Amino acid sequence: MLLIGDKLIPFTDIFNISSIDEIKNTKANALISFRYNENILTYSYKNDLDYVVVISSIKEAIYANSLNAKYIACQKNLAKDIQKIADNYMFDSKILALISTDDEIEEIALNEIDGIIYKNLLT
Repeated sequence: MLLIGDKLIPFTDIFNISSIDEIKNTKANALISFRYNENILTYSYKNDLDYVVVISSIKEAIYANSLNAKYIACQKNLAKDIQKIADNYMFDSKILALISTDDEIEEIALNEIDGIIYKNLLT
């Protein structure tokens, strides 16, 4: 299980962006994060960037996986449904449930979701 943002587990710096221009201000080989946006998604795919995309629907998750998102982050209730689809279609992207506290980790583990990411890290 992936634990991104947990105080006990080291993790890569995440740079939140809202436009393609902001990518230029991030470190090389950085992990970028953005809310689902077709233009940024396409740009990230074409430039082989590592990114977390925050999605709000199954359709967005399917597109994000098809465009090589490293991580797909979403609300816990949606993560359960997307994880089933990801397992069935063997997504390369990892599904991350958005959480606020480490008290939620057990629930996510019991739902067999790939991992968690703390909400405060993302846009």
